[in-house]
Amino acid sequence: MVVRSKAAPPTPWSKNMAEPQIHKTAFVHSFSNMIGDVRVGAHVLVAPGTSIRADEGTPFSIGEYSNIQDGVVIHGLDEGRVVGDDNNSYSVWIGKNCSIAHMALIHGPAYVGDGCFIGFRSTVFNARVGKGCIVMMHALIQDVEIPPGKYIPSGAIITNQQQADRLPNVTETDTKFATHVLGINEALRSGYQCVTDSACVLQIRNEAPGPVNSNGNATKQETMTITQEAISQVRDLLAGGYRIGTEHVDERRFRTGSWQSCAPINSQNLSEVISSLEQCLAEHRGEYVRLIGIDAKAKRRVLETIVQRPNGQVSSSNGTSSYRPSNSPSSYSASSGNGGGLPTELADQVNHILNQGLRLGTEHVDERRFRTGSWKSCAPIESKNVSQVLAELANCLKEHQGEYVRLIGIDPKAKRRVVETIIQRPNEPVATNGNGRTSSAGTNYSSSYNSAPSGGSGNLDREVAQQVRQILSQGLRLGAEHVNKRRFNNGSWESCGAIDTQNPSQALAALEGLMRQYAGEYVRIIGIDPKAKRRVVETIVQRP
Repeated sequence: MVVRSKAAPPTPWSKNMAEPQIHKTAFVHSFSNMIGDVRVGAHVLVAPGTSIRADEGTPFSIGEYSNIQDGVVIHGLDEGRVVGDDNNSYSVWIGKNCSIAHMALIHGPAYVGDGCFIGFRSTVFNARVGKGCIVMMHALIQDVEIPPGKYIPSGAIITNQQQADRLPNVTETDTKFATHVLGINEALRSGYQCVTDSACVLQIRNEAPGPVNSNGNATKQETMTITQEAISQVRDLLAGGYRIGTEHVDERRFRTGSWQSCAPINSQNLSEVISSLEQCLAEHRGEYVRLIGIDAKAKRRVLETIVQRPNGQVSSSNGTSSYRPSNSPSSYSASSGNGGGLPTELADQVNHILNQGLRLGTEHVDERRFRTGSWKSCAPIESKNVSQVLAELANCLKEHQGEYVRLIGIDPKAKRRVVETIIQRPNEPVATNGNGRTSSAGTNYSSSYNSAPSGGSGNLDREVAQQVRQILSQGLRLGAEHVNKRRFNNGSWESCGAIDTQNPSQALAALEGLMRQYAGEYVRIIGIDPKAKRRVVETIVQRP
């Protein structure tokens, strides 16, 4: 597909007739127009119907992994410049990992920092928008500097600095939304580039899974590249301030967990990190390779995901958690004596608890004593290593088959429980299924709640009611999110709206109403620590 890009016309203020500089991994649709000194970074998507004209104000810079969506106009005045992150002057600077949504106008002099989202039909003119800001629809930002991490609601008109300084901070939900938009557009960029490559198209039509590079093109046999899911994980980890590492192991030593480190990755630049990861994959072809996220301050791992298996197969997510490829022996799956591992959702929940710095515990009780709440502790779990924790959890489930077993997350500083979730019920033993994973008939491992059938009464399960009361009793705020089957695989949860009450009866009534409203979808409840401004509980309470 030929890109419609042209040199700038000769004018009194611009006589060099500069042409666009487009990185080879970027995708610029042929139905877009790009004129003059426009510098397009790696993995950028420029959608159809855009107009990017550096023929008056010049130059423009669009950072890597950003997306410029349909109908966007980027232009600049002859006079006025902003200072980009490289300390050079630009008419328009758009940072890395930005989303400029449909029909938005960025008119220079304008600066848009890394990780910003500019919503439909919004305008940024003669302004600076700081890193990580979320600008919603039909907003005007003019003659001001927006501090980093601010939220600009739909329809807002921000034209003086006092207004800009009073803007609220973005929330975790806002950040997740912006990250999701980036992921969608990165997949579109890969898909568009795949369409132009006959080998890639043939691969898809034949449903023959094979390594696909970061351009979306089929790789040659000697080149190993990571999947789009892994790229998204790396981006999220770097955005969270984590360091990236890689490890490898051959098939013989995989069973003993004798992993060895690849070359250290010291960079925080996304493209450099991906390049180093691909180099590790190529160097250790025929071995297992896993991606590691490291919290440098706490000196602990927050993620371990296998991204390559022997025979050069690159692991890919297939509808399971984005933090672990399915159909691969994940580092989250604890191997028991018979080779089985814990269910995917339970492993995710354990990892989520450990990532928040909580301690993990387990308790069990038989059917007779369950009614009186006489729970007994299983063997204490002292380890912080995900694999070791899952192994000890598997032993507890096996030891107490035929009983209730629940998972506990404990805040060691506050010395209180923040999570209690039943993960095993009587007459539902944990059993290994055909693919080497374990399952429990009828049990939902993300939650202590089994949803009512579609069209049922929607009454809440007793254990869900108990968990809601416990969340409220601990001073946490209660929230709820929903997602349909198609978007569940992408983790694209949407808020159901705030549950503002601290009254358990009112909260349960509100939750029951939300479950009826979103019948046929996944619904989960959230416990939020208002002081720390973080989630401490996420539990699915309804499934399609």
